[in-house]
Amino acid sequence: MALWPGSGPVWMVGCGNMGGALLRRWLEAGLKADRITVVDPAPRQIDEVAWTSALPDGSPDCLILGIKPQMLGELAPAIAAHVGPQTVLISMLAGVECATLAGHFPNARAIIRTMPNLPVILGKGVTAFFADKADAEANAAVDMLFAPTGLCEWLASEEDFHAIIAVSGSGPAFAYRFIGALADGGTALGLSADQALRLACATVEGAAAMAAASDADPTELARRVTSPGGTTAAGLDVMDEGGSFTRIIHDTQKATADRSAEMANASRT
Repeated sequence: MALWPGSGPVWMVGCGNMGGALLRRWLEAGLKADRITVVDPAPRQIDEVAWTSALPDGSPDCLILGIKPQMLGELAPAIAAHVGPQTVLISMLAGVECATLAGHFPNARAIIRTMPNLPVILGKGVTAFFADKADAEANAAVDMLFAPTGLCEWLASEEDFHAIIAVSGSGPAFAYRFIGALADGGTALGLSADQALRLACATVEGAAAMAAASDADPTELARRVTSPGGTTAAGLDVMDEGGSFTRIIHDTQKATADRSAEMANASRT
């Protein structure tokens, strides 16, 4: 299956947790392994693709940049030598803006920032995109590549990445904490730990699927589950007291967005 158009090579430079999740999903979705070269000094257990610790000869049609953001200044000159006028550069570097990337890779055909999250490995991820220069063909190629990974959203403003990180980029970690707390509470009330975790995971999965499929907003959906004076109402009374639950979520997201903005500022210097 041609998830990337044409016949040119696809390079992934840096393949950490997120890169590995994407790579596994793309291979499952039919991206031909012989088109992919992964440049990373620490190979993962993905034997189908070619791994190398040094940049190969030539220029790829697509270069997915997944190195640590703080390594960009050191590694960019060597990478830039392989970025030609046909290369679509897809950056996963948190906080590194298109203008900074363009300064490092002036010959790229197109530069597209992305912010995926780890559920891409199951085809249930969320990925946001932004390109500051229009290239309809490049954008369509990126859409095609990421289609098997889950929900894809293009942003109108690069500044929206700070909010995206707070909602979907870091969101799985926040959701895992909630699932863990829900399961721990079940254990405290007498359930076995493994049963409580199964129940918590299935409950959150089902509630999220229902919220996604419903025309009603989450507040209304919660109301429909709640009988006046009943068990759910008793629990929500505690959760809603003084707006504490909403406040801690909003404060968590603000801290995430603020850190994203700090990283963006640092990458400009």
